[in-house]
Amino acid sequence: MDIMNLRDVELFTVLAETCNLSQAARRLGMSAMSVSRHLAQLEKDLGARLFQRTTRAVSLTSEGEEFLPYARTMMEAEQGARIMFSEDAGGATGLLRITAPSGIGRRYILPLLPELMERNPKMKIDLNLSDDVVDIVGQGYDVAIRVAPLRDSNLIAHRLSSNPRVLCASPAYLSQHGIPTTLAELTNHQCLRTAMVSQWTFVKDGHLLSHLFEPRFICNNVEGVRSMCKAGAGLAQLTKADIHSELATGELVEITLSDAECHMLAIWALFPTKRYLPCRVTVFLDALKSSLKRLMS
Repeated sequence: MDIMNLRDVELFTVLAETCNLSQAARRLGMSAMSVSRHLAQLEKDLGARLFQRTTRAVSLTSEGEEFLPYARTMMEAEQGARIMFSEDAGGATGLLRITAPSGIGRRYILPLLPELMERNPKMKIDLNLSDDVVDIVGQGYDVAIRVAPLRDSNLIAHRLSSNPRVLCASPAYLSQHGIPTTLAELTNHQCLRTAMVSQWTFVKDGHLLSHLFEPRFICNNVEGVRSMCKAGAGLAQLTKADIHSELATGELVEITLSDAECHMLAIWALFPTKRYLPCRVTVFLDALKSSLKRLMS
C-alpha cells in the first residue's frame, strides 16, 4: 500500500457525502475529470475500489464504506492539528452532524444549541431529528443520541444519563378509571404506545418481562403518545426523559406496580470511531450531559 495523499482523502469524503462527481467538483473548486483522477490515485494507493461509477452517479462500495470513518478521522485529525497550532484557536470549529430521537432532540438538544453556537462562532450544526435508527457511518454523522439498547457492536457508545421507563397516566384518567396496582390489572385499562415499541417492558424477579396488549392508540412518535396521555386517553409507558416536565408539574402521574418494576434504560451517545473525537463533538456532549444531569436528577 502506497502513502495516501490527504487531498485525495478529503476528496473521497466530499464525494461520499454528495455521491455526485459534479457536485463534489464544485465544492472542491476542481473539474470532474480532476476529481476522477484523484479518486483513481487514492484507489491505487489503497489497492481497493472505493466507488461504483455510473454515468449519472457514484455509490460507495463495501470497501469504501469501511474506509469512510477512517478517512473522516484523518481529516479531523489534520484539522485538529492545524487549530491547535494556529493563533486563532477560539472554540470548536467545523460542521457538527447530530442525529437524535425527535423527543430528546426537541426537549434537550435544541435548547442547548443557541448558547453553544454563540460560544463557538466557527461551529456549524446539522441536526437530524428522527425516531428511525440512522446509519451514522454511512450517512456521515459525528454522533447519534439514542435511548434504545445498543445493537451495532461496530459503534462506540458513551452513557450520558440513566433514563428509566415510566408507567404513567393523567390525574383525570386515574380518577375515572382507577390506579392499576399489578400487571394483571393493566388489561382493564386503555393503553397507548408508540409504533416503535410493540410491547411494554418490565422487570420481575430480576428478569425482563414483556407485557403484550391491544393498544387503543398508536403513534409513530413520542409527542403524540404523551399528548394523548395528558389528555386522559389512557396509560402509557414512556421514558423519564420523555415526561420529566409533565411529572414535575403534575400533568402526568407515575404508576408503581406491586409485582413488577419498569425497565431501566439510558441515554447514549454513539460514535463511528473512538480514534479521535473533534472538539465540536466533545463540547456538544459536555453541554448535553450537564443539562441531562441537571434536569433528570
